[in-house]
Amino acid sequence: MDDVLLKDFRPTCLLKVPVRIPQKARFPVIDAHNHLFGELEPERLIEVMDAVGVRVWVNVTGNTTLPLENNTYTIARRPIDYFVEHYMSRYPGRFVALTMAEFAQWDDPVLLKDEGFAQRCIERLEEDLAKGARGLKVTKELGLRFRDRQGNMLRVDDERLFPIWHRAGELGIPVLIHVGDPVAFFLPLDAQNEHYQTLREFPGWSFAGSHFSVWELFEQRRRLIAAHPRTTFWLPHVANLPEDLDAVSQLLDAHPNVVIDLSARIDELGRQPYTARDFFIKYQDRILFGLDMPVSVEAYRCYFRLLETRDEYFEYPDYIGRFGVYTRWRLYGLDLPDDVLEKVYYKNAMRLLPSIELG
Repeated sequence: MDDVLLKDFRPTCLLKVPVRIPQKARFPVIDAHNHLFGELEPERLIEVMDAVGVRVWVNVTGNTTLPLENNTYTIARRPIDYFVEHYMSRYPGRFVALTMAEFAQWDDPVLLKDEGFAQRCIERLEEDLAKGARGLKVTKELGLRFRDRQGNMLRVDDERLFPIWHRAGELGIPVLIHVGDPVAFFLPLDAQNEHYQTLREFPGWSFAGSHFSVWELFEQRRRLIAAHPRTTFWLPHVANLPEDLDAVSQLLDAHPNVVIDLSARIDELGRQPYTARDFFIKYQDRILFGLDMPVSVEAYRCYFRLLETRDEYFEYPDYIGRFGVYTRWRLYGLDLPDDVLEKVYYKNAMRLLPSIELG
């Protein structure tokens, strides 16, 4: 078969295997990592939550807005009062928020304009906590985009930010800190890149040639965590390294002040079901459930299918919740034991965010 025919080769899959898609999760669910994508109204959110068994929904960027523009989501700052008033107060117990405090800054990459940033961040954090926030969220711009007033790229472990992490520890709140991204996002965009199709559609997600390599960023994160043993660091997306669960295991073993969530990484977990299952069982007390994509009944059920069943070779939603667009491979269920499922679905989140009640 010549190159032209190979390029157009799209075989029809004839595999027939059992399909067991849970309509509702086996146990109550706390979606501990999501965002208010597209300003979805609370009534619609609750409709989806009730349909699949999600009892509590955590907006980890409570003082931002994420409108949908050009098939992707932009982000801008706004007072946390909006989410508190329109979601948390109207539907008590169903919604929880974290705050980004002064880290909610995207239109200007200069984060440290003066020596007062850390104190302003602490003050805003404490104000938002008084309004109902339950933790601090820091996005990947730290290490990739934020600079000081001299133009230097800020390291994740920049000591000028240490008072923030120290204060979070004193307050007993978690710091959800997103460092890096999928490893392939830092590699050249060529035919060998396993995220080639995704990065072609969203070229702004590529960090090839970034100031710090992804491995440098992870090492900076490790030093930050080690320097603040009394602060709980919540590392999303399986610590942004689900491609190497052994490395994540080493991180968890070395630092008991770390928890992780599985949000937006079922594609990575489901292609290594034996390794992932062992990992979930070993670290069952330190993994949170999270979706981190536009909510839909179908997306939640796919996550439950991965965690609860032995189903084989099934599709998954991409990073913005679409099925069948850029499926890079198929997934295999982990068939987790019930005691592990309960912890991942809700018990670990309730311990991390003790204000949550299932009602």
